[in-house]
Amino acid sequence: MRSYGNIGGKKIKKANVQVFGFFLIFSAIIWVLVQLSKEYNRTVEIPLTYVNTPLDKSLQDTPKTVRFNLDAKGFLLIWKYRFFKPELTIDLSNTEEVGLQLVYHIQDNRNSIENQLNIDFDKTNFLKDSLVIDFQPRKEKRVLISPKTSLNYDVGFSAVNQVELQPDSVTVSGPENIIDTLSSISTTMISASNISKDISGTVAIDTANLGMLNFYRNTVDYSQKVAKFTEGNVEIPVEVINLPRGTNLTIFPKKVMLYFQVNLKNYEFVKADQFKVVCDFNEIQEGVDYMLAQVSEKPRFVNNVRLNERKIQFIIKR
Repeated sequence: MRSYGNIGGKKIKKANVQVFGFFLIFSAIIWVLVQLSKEYNRTVEIPLTYVNTPLDKSLQDTPKTVRFNLDAKGFLLIWKYRFFKPELTIDLSNTEEVGLQLVYHIQDNRNSIENQLNIDFDKTNFLKDSLVIDFQPRKEKRVLISPKTSLNYDVGFSAVNQVELQPDSVTVSGPENIIDTLSSISTTMISASNISKDISGTVAIDTANLGMLNFYRNTVDYSQKVAKFTEGNVEIPVEVINLPRGTNLTIFPKKVMLYFQVNLKNYEFVKADQFKVVCDFNEIQEGVDYMLAQVSEKPRFVNNVRLNERKIQFIIKR
């Protein structure tokens, strides 16, 4: 005959262990909750980030963290400062300059700190009254900006003037050894095709490979006037300059045809005597029987000037 007494005893013992384990875990949870609901005074360390660094200053040594004593419940200390790990952003425009240091006063920036960290200043004791940031002055220089362009005009249209920038220069600050080598910078590419009217817009300054420098502005405005142009031509006599006294020189051709582009509104104002074509006797090369003609004078409102013939043959008569 089988005996069921031992089997029943084992089941009862197992049930007692499970009940005991449950109440042990439950008691531990209650104890933890009670402890976390209590208020503690703890030292909290918060990492720092910095914004609005003055362009004329180079930061040398910046504090990485700020520490303060805080009265708070255990829940808050664990949940907020262990899991979320907040950061405090230091606005350097709210600092006091003392010698070669920027001083950030904790009390003066109370509202900003309270809003960022969601703390009660009356229950918080910062271990330092201020943050001190060392800096070195950065050299400043006004640098010219040149436009970088890729512009193509519609048939019959052309630019009245060069691309203009406003402003045409920018203040740059940085290490002296870099600033001293910088004479000009350019914009990023200004591109347009089939242009038939005035253009304007905003373009970024090209700061590539200039990461050590601070720019007081990053964009400029550009503009260019565009008008309908026509082509004209005039016949101009060729003049030889720097001809030695007593030299008898004969040239051919004596006149050349000069082509130009002009704003359609100004076409009627173009006259032949506004142009001058010259050959320089001093530029004659040995063994060569021609000189190169060039346009030395032209009205400022014409462009794309060219000659139908640049090689001017010459004979020196003895």
